[in-house]
Amino acid sequence: MTAARILVVDDAATIRMYHRKLLGDAGWTTDEAINGLEAVEKVVAAGGDRPYDLYVVDVNMPKLDGYGFVRELRRLPASQQAPVMMVSTEAQLQDATAAQEAGANCYLVKPARPAELVLTAALLLGDAAAAIKAAAAHPVNGGAR
Repeated sequence: MTAARILVVDDAATIRMYHRKLLGDAGWTTDEAINGLEAVEKVVAAGGDRPYDLYVVDVNMPKLDGYGFVRELRRLPASQQAPVMMVSTEAQLQDATAAQEAGANCYLVKPARPAELVLTAALLLGDAAAAIKAAAAHPVNGGAR
């Protein structure tokens, strides 16, 4: 089985590095884009040969923001069904609603906790082994019952 391919889209280098480290440690292959426009270019270049399996996308970026990227992504035939996880500092209900209306599958607020990011990615990818591993490594509430 080939490792899932994840595209991390964020204009902040430290956030891209953080997300790539966590997702790479979970066993997935990661790539990155610094804004929505570069991300669209990467998706089109990948074509139907080896599309990305998941997108981890920031909201506020130059050139093309996260909402615009997701709307463009949903128009491309090869990637219409790939899940999108929006991760942003914007924490209002209307932000999560706007993400959903653009076509995102879920919305996390930065900074995303390691277990939350990896477990959500695993669930969106349908990767049961990674989900179990992430849940075991970081039990909810520190393991309190």
